[in-house]
Amino acid sequence: MTDPAASIDTTRFVELNGAASSVRIEYQWLNPERADAPIAVFLHEGLGSIALWKGWPQMLCDRLNCRGLVYSRPGYGRSTPRRAEEKWPVEFLHLQAQKVLPALLDALHIDARERARMWLVGHSDGGTIALLYARAFPESLAGLAVLAPHLFVEPMTVEGITKAREMYETTSFREKLEAYHDDVDSAFYGWNDAWLNPAFLHWDITEQISSIKRPLLAIQGQDDEYASMLQLDKIAAAVGHAQLVKLPQCRHSPHRDATDAVNDAIAAFVRTHQQ
Repeated sequence: MTDPAASIDTTRFVELNGAASSVRIEYQWLNPERADAPIAVFLHEGLGSIALWKGWPQMLCDRLNCRGLVYSRPGYGRSTPRRAEEKWPVEFLHLQAQKVLPALLDALHIDARERARMWLVGHSDGGTIALLYARAFPESLAGLAVLAPHLFVEPMTVEGITKAREMYETTSFREKLEAYHDDVDSAFYGWNDAWLNPAFLHWDITEQISSIKRPLLAIQGQDDEYASMLQLDKIAAAVGHAQLVKLPQCRHSPHRDATDAVNDAIAAFVRTHQQ
């Protein structure tokens, strides 16, 4: 069996130019030699980066016979860090879906034909970004698979993120995260401050995603420490064609806790809907 890490392409960087400033995004292509294959775009979790995915994107791309695009959002990994004084707004996930991801696709010259065949694979915050992208750009993807996405804020979510802050400031958690981010405080406090903003308690995208038309697979672990199964149930109520997978003995990272089950579910889902 091929080592998943062995075929990962060298990390590259691209500049995204905005109205106020530009940011540098680190990205990697997986299986770039498959020039005619569909692309799977991987959207990481709230403390994630290219490095924190480890070998799973390569494993899934090999299973799907597709190319992969993995990148670190601004503030994460080796991408441009968040300024120390910068506080992300309540709409920070919308901005990633509606501004940053489309700008990255433009910068990498991924055209309309390729986007129409593109699959989004998002975990946690990345899953939410995938849902918001599918709502905003219905013609610019083939479908999406989301792992432990957030639609609204639950008390257990706030409790889990508060505990994460305590761990970050009092244990070796910060040191462990340093392996995945050039500026670990940028990544952690950008995410943590946004989610613990009192205004964020009223954040809810359930009604917004009801317009999603593309195939949607939603996966969550039954032991998720950050959210209840109400998140998936709300997806099913809002998007009637959504397919749900609820995994036993699985926490907030299904691709790590139940890798085979997740890969099987995504492969079957894509095979069913692939054009």
